[in-house]
Amino acid sequence: MVRDESAIGCVGVLVIATRGPAGPGEVLVKIRGGSETYLAWSETPLPRGATVLVVESRGTRTVDVAEWDDPPGPMAGEAG
Repeated sequence: MVRDESAIGCVGVLVIATRGPAGPGEVLVKIRGGSETYLAWSETPLPRGATVLVVESRGTRTVDVAEWDDPPGPMAGEAG
Protein backbone atom coordinates (compact mmCIF):
# COMPACT_ATOMS: atom_id res chain seq x y z
CA MET A 1 0.00 0.00 0.00
CA VAL A 2 1.53 3.30 -1.11
CA ARG A 3 0.36 6.30 0.93
CA ASP A 4 0.09 9.72 -0.71
CA GLU A 5 1.21 11.77 2.28
CA SER A 6 1.47 14.93 0.15
CA ALA A 7 -2.36 15.01 0.08
CA ILE A 8 -2.60 15.29 3.89
CA GLY A 9 -3.46 18.86 4.83
CA CYS A 10 -4.83 19.73 1.39
CA VAL A 11 -8.30 21.20 0.93
CA GLY A 12 -10.83 19.77 -1.53
CA VAL A 13 -14.49 19.73 -2.52
CA LEU A 14 -16.68 16.61 -2.52
CA VAL A 15 -17.92 15.80 -6.01
CA ILE A 16 -19.73 12.70 -4.70
CA ALA A 17 -21.15 12.72 -1.13
CA THR A 18 -19.62 10.45 1.50
CA ARG A 19 -21.80 8.03 3.46
CA GLY A 20 -19.72 7.87 6.63
CA PRO A 21 -18.76 4.27 7.52
CA ALA A 22 -21.27 2.99 4.91
CA GLY A 23 -19.12 4.04 1.97
CA PRO A 24 -16.79 6.53 0.35
CA GLY A 25 -17.46 9.54 -1.81
CA GLU A 26 -15.08 11.32 -4.15
CA VAL A 27 -13.10 14.50 -3.49
CA LEU A 28 -11.40 16.90 -5.89
CA VAL A 29 -8.22 18.02 -4.11
CA LYS A 30 -6.04 21.04 -4.91
CA ILE A 31 -2.57 19.47 -5.01
CA ARG A 32 0.74 19.68 -6.89
CA GLY A 33 -0.28 22.84 -8.77
CA GLY A 34 -3.51 21.29 -10.07
CA SER A 35 -6.46 19.18 -8.97
CA GLU A 36 -6.76 15.40 -8.54
CA THR A 37 -9.62 13.13 -7.48
CA TYR A 38 -9.46 10.64 -4.61
CA LEU A 39 -11.89 8.23 -2.96
CA ALA A 40 -12.93 10.00 0.23
CA TRP A 41 -13.97 8.42 3.53
CA SER A 42 -15.38 10.39 6.47
CA GLU A 43 -16.58 9.56 9.99
CA THR A 44 -20.03 11.00 9.26
CA PRO A 45 -21.90 11.48 5.96
CA LEU A 46 -20.94 14.70 4.15
CA PRO A 47 -22.90 16.25 1.26
CA ARG A 48 -21.75 16.83 -2.29
CA GLY A 49 -20.18 20.29 -2.55
CA ALA A 50 -18.85 20.28 1.04
CA THR A 51 -15.37 21.74 1.53
CA VAL A 52 -13.16 19.19 3.27
CA LEU A 53 -9.64 18.82 4.64
CA VAL A 54 -7.62 15.67 3.91
CA VAL A 55 -6.63 14.31 7.34
CA GLU A 56 -5.14 10.90 6.42
CA SER A 57 -4.08 8.78 3.47
CA ARG A 58 -5.36 5.18 3.30
CA GLY A 59 -3.20 4.29 0.33
CA THR A 60 -3.22 4.86 -3.39
CA ARG A 61 -5.85 7.49 -4.27
CA THR A 62 -7.87 6.95 -1.06
CA VAL A 63 -8.05 9.50 1.77
CA ASP A 64 -9.89 10.31 4.99
CA VAL A 65 -11.52 13.74 5.05
CA ALA A 66 -13.17 16.04 7.61
CA GLU A 67 -15.53 18.93 7.00
CA TRP A 68 -13.57 22.20 6.75
CA ASP A 69 -14.65 25.81 7.14
CA ASP A 70 -12.00 27.94 5.45
CA PRO A 71 -11.47 31.06 7.56
CA PRO A 72 -12.36 34.18 5.56
CA GLY A 73 -9.33 36.21 6.63
CA PRO A 74 -6.37 36.29 9.01
CA MET A 75 -6.83 34.16 12.10
CA ALA A 76 -7.14 35.81 15.51
CA GLY A 77 -3.82 37.17 16.67
CA GLU A 78 -2.31 37.33 13.16
CA ALA A 79 -1.34 40.58 11.50
CA GLY A 80 -3.55 41.45 8.54
